[in-house]
Amino acid sequence: MPSKKIELLPKRTPDKKRTTHAPVRQLAELAVEGILSKKGEQIVLMDMRAVSGIADLFVLCTGTSDMQIKAIMDAVRDSIREGTDERPWHVEGSTGLQWVLLDYVDMVVHVFNPEKRAFYDLERLWGDAPMERVADDADHPKLALLTTFGPTGN
Repeated sequence: MPSKKIELLPKRTPDKKRTTHAPVRQLAELAVEGILSKKGEQIVLMDMRAVSGIADLFVLCTGTSDMQIKAIMDAVRDSIREGTDERPWHVEGSTGLQWVLLDYVDMVVHVFNPEKRAFYDLERLWGDAPMERVADDADHPKLALLTTFGPTGN
């Protein structure tokens, strides 16, 4: 499959800073591992570089209960922190647990309950973004979308 040239949009939030230089592809792999470890469902990676200056990558998933959403949120944070020493720049929704957002500047992880996922439908909203679905039962998925992020991850 030929590689598609992606025109990058400028970042709109220059004040956001990451604490490490870990490649975004590594952050995404660790996020997916954390999600899978807590049986998160409907995992989707979205390459946002050509459609939004918010972040380079979105990782979306669904949790079926408040307890599972919290467990996924904690597992993603722990997995990324243990693997890269990176911490989220911003976290939203950690008290309501209907839509949790973990902002790692270059990557944003969205953990939804089923109702919020259906209502906001980010896959449709950002339908022009290249996407990859991850099987719910994957052990160590090969994330083809991440190959478009060069060796340094961006």
